[in-house]
Amino acid sequence: MTVKLFVTDLDGTLLPSGAAVPAENIAAVQRAVRAGVTVTIATGRMYRAALPVAKVLGVDVPIITYNGALIKSVTGRVYYSNFLKPDIIVRVIDFCRAQGWYVQSYSKDELWVPVHDEHAQHYEHEQQVQGHVVGWDGLKEHTEEVCKLLTISESAEETQARLQLLNEHFGQEIMAMRSNARYAEIVNPGVSKAEGLKHLAAKLHIPIEETMAIGDSYNDLPMLKAAGRSVAMGNAVPEVKAVCDYVTASCEEFGFAKAIDTLVLGGGANE
Repeated sequence: MTVKLFVTDLDGTLLPSGAAVPAENIAAVQRAVRAGVTVTIATGRMYRAALPVAKVLGVDVPIITYNGALIKSVTGRVYYSNFLKPDIIVRVIDFCRAQGWYVQSYSKDELWVPVHDEHAQHYEHEQQVQGHVVGWDGLKEHTEEVCKLLTISESAEETQARLQLLNEHFGQEIMAMRSNARYAEIVNPGVSKAEGLKHLAAKLHIPIEETMAIGDSYNDLPMLKAAGRSVAMGNAVPEVKAVCDYVTASCEEFGFAKAIDTLVLGGGANE
């Protein structure tokens, strides 16, 4: 198959969580771009947290952020946005607070947190962003252009329980999904990396059959199923490996670069 659009997850795929993009992966992106392939990012991260990574890659591409709720280029052109309604935001915040859960919000691509506890501090360090500490009532005052809310738990089991409660309580008003073991993301129904991939491919006039996606975690599953071909990282969760066409090496073994060279540039995807 010919790959014209290659979409990659960030943490655990293009880069080790919280670390810089390896030089090997940057070089692989550049090789693909020179060959005429559009390489882009699809991440649960906020735009401002994904932007430095996109800039390091050295190409001005539309990047899929907030799990598909915002597609925006490096130079600031907005391709797509899907914001939560203010009344839903307030109700979800109140619900999380009543449950005793930590939750944070993203308004106008800024991070807003109710308290500066260990959850907020760890997230800031991991994403290299600084949040605004506004208290629980203050959190409800920032409801403009909110792509998602995020509640952080202590374990995968607790995260799964929160997802179930959120989806049961709010029904079709929101969609709660797991992005990693401790993160439960709250977005509008229909928002996903898969929809982001479809929107971007349509904007670029690239048939979905000529797309390839690579990832490692649960929120990558819809995108991997939607792409023309899919690649699981060697460190991917079993559910991701089960749905993908190929499995590459782990993030630490530069599996991303190997996938580019073997499957996109080397013709391995035709085998």
